[in-house]
Amino acid sequence: MRKVIITAAVTGSRPTKEMNLAVPYSPKEIAEASVECYRAGAAIAHIHVRDPKTGHPDFKIQLFKEVMDRIKEKCNMILNLTTSGLMLTGPNIIEQRLQPVSLKPELCSLDIGSINFQDRAFINPPKWGESGAKTMRENGVKPEIEVFDIGHIYQAIHYIKNGLIDDPPYFQLCMGTKWGVEATPENLIFMKNKLPPKAKWSVLGVGKAQIPMITMGILLGGNVRVGFEDNIYINKGVLAKNNAQQVDMAVQLINNLQYEVANVAEAREILGIGY
Repeated sequence: MRKVIITAAVTGSRPTKEMNLAVPYSPKEIAEASVECYRAGAAIAHIHVRDPKTGHPDFKIQLFKEVMDRIKEKCNMILNLTTSGLMLTGPNIIEQRLQPVSLKPELCSLDIGSINFQDRAFINPPKWGESGAKTMRENGVKPEIEVFDIGHIYQAIHYIKNGLIDDPPYFQLCMGTKWGVEATPENLIFMKNKLPPKAKWSVLGVGKAQIPMITMGILLGGNVRVGFEDNIYINKGVLAKNNAQQVDMAVQLINNLQYEVANVAEAREILGIGY
């Protein structure tokens, strides 16, 4: 029976405690939320960090390290550090964004193309994709290629063909972000069908698109991502008690559709990491 990997994205950069009190800010809170998700069935934790006091997006390397160390004390789940660096400024943005790679997690996100954050366009520098892929390859970190539209897949295929990303490539199909591809069944099928033949993939749906998109992702042969980065609700108008509640929901979906949840060892084997 096919195994489905669950990723938990427990905080992201946008949700706040004003939106949902359970949103984690401090390294301790982020680590505890990740471990709770592991116990519920998630094999991967996608990590952003926040200023522990204000909750604003942060990118200090010591915050990433503290989160990693705290999680590793409790479990062996796969850690996926963000390299988005949405709020960074200065002349060396690429170098700043690639700092988490130096911690050598098994995965780092590599977002391709332009996205929208809090009604502001976020444009990746022209050399970002190539620099990110090279640095991750040199450090033995597998990219989780985040794509928000069809052109981003074509750009990633260019990097794969030029030897910057090893097989099997791993894509995260981000459905329903502002200025990104709309979260519809037709668009998910279209995006999935444009992936390279050897690709492994996962899907996320933002807000109310979460359950429809992960359900389709399971049925189409993919893996899934849930968590407060994408959606702070568990049902329409009902705030989730914690990130683990969303993982529980994903586990139930996977089981109801007659598949099995991948444990950490199985997830590593599927993605070709940890060897």
